[in-house]
Amino acid sequence: MIDFRSDTVTRPSSAMRKAMAEAEVGDDVLREDPTLIALERRAAEITGKEAALFTPSGTFANQLALFTWVPRGGEVYLNENTHIIQHEAGASAHISGAFLRPFVPAAVPVAAPQLPAAEGPAAVPVEGTLLRSAQRPSLA
Repeated sequence: MIDFRSDTVTRPSSAMRKAMAEAEVGDDVLREDPTLIALERRAAEITGKEAALFTPSGTFANQLALFTWVPRGGEVYLNENTHIIQHEAGASAHISGAFLRPFVPAAVPVAAPQLPAAEGPAAVPVEGTLLRSAQRPSLA
């Protein structure tokens, strides 16, 4: 069973371990890893995007997204239970210069009227999981 609460809680099955051991590999930095290239192409195809980028963890992906989309000093409005608030707050300020504004949502999923008024450039990331919440994400 795959557990979507976190990228660290699922334990690989024997079949997963076998697939990893037998995967064709190369240097991903030099763009010579055919398995990684195939994974990124497939992710782009599934999402209808021009390209995709593999990141080794959800934290890496979160921080990369903030650095890419939030201007230095910009605000990020997040459910107080997100991983970014609970475990990455210092990284967000240091790497992106982003100012995190946690809020308690009236309901999940969050609707725009629940958000406080932004004082400048703002982003509202949506996590696939709500780490410390009893809420479970909808995969529909």
